[in-house]
Amino acid sequence: MQLGMIGLGKMGGNMVERLLRGGHQVAVFDLDPALTEKVGSAEGASAAASLQDLVSKLPAPRVLWVMVPAGKPTEDTLRTLAGLVQPGDILIDGGNSNFNDTKRRAAELAEKGIHLVDAGTSGGVWGLEVGYCLMVGGPDEAVRHCEPVFRTLAPENGYLHVGPSGAGHFTKMVHNGIEYGLLQAYAEGFEILHASDFPLDLHAIAGLWNHGSVVRSWLLELLERAYAAEGQDLERIRGWVADSGEGRWTVQTAIDLNVPAPVITLSLLSRFRSRQDESYGAQVIAALRNQFGGHAVKEAGAEPSDKIPN
Repeated sequence: MQLGMIGLGKMGGNMVERLLRGGHQVAVFDLDPALTEKVGSAEGASAAASLQDLVSKLPAPRVLWVMVPAGKPTEDTLRTLAGLVQPGDILIDGGNSNFNDTKRRAAELAEKGIHLVDAGTSGGVWGLEVGYCLMVGGPDEAVRHCEPVFRTLAPENGYLHVGPSGAGHFTKMVHNGIEYGLLQAYAEGFEILHASDFPLDLHAIAGLWNHGSVVRSWLLELLERAYAAEGQDLERIRGWVADSGEGRWTVQTAIDLNVPAPVITLSLLSRFRSRQDESYGAQVIAALRNQFGGHAVKEAGAEPSDKIPN
């Protein structure tokens, strides 16, 4: 089928290539004209000079996939498209939008006869070769119309229509919250292994656990690759961890629903701690321990000791 792709970064560009391999016709646009031309010429897609030009290249009912950062970029893009497309056209938001924003946008677009489909997308840079896991929300008719695209992008059994508008992004949000917890568990476990007195080969252990172990996973496969590339001390990599926002939304939603989610919550807070060169909270604790118990404090700039006091 024919569709337009807006946003040609690492995810959008690779998705265009996978769609073309699957026999679809794709018109492309990015705010960076050079990137639009690069993807359009290299991949065999049709490059558009503007969103208006992109819309004009597609037959009705038009399908336009928006793959830009969540928040204002998505909001602005969808609003612009709403003034260019016609009733019956379908807009797909494949970014990590907040599901509440998606529900609102879907209702606003529906008043104009425009369908909004939210496609929670997982797969990262590996999606080009292995496919993208797609968690799709939206009206039944619009989703069915777009299914050839979803089935091309996803691996076998990797696409599911999970519910009405917003359900796709909601499912993807929880997916990412779970990811936070998994990453934190692996991080803590391998830090314990790394700190031990045993001469452990962490690269080999990551590989070992992927053969028959109950903790085997694709994440462990990626850790094995990381150790092979960086060495097990990971000296080149600073331990500063960002968050996309979806972990925060998952924690807030858990609070709103009265669902206890301590692992996901603590994994999010650990990411905040990773961004501190010095933890003020830890300084407060050290100062208090000195005051009430006379416990020694380390002066600023002193090398920390890893010995546990009696």
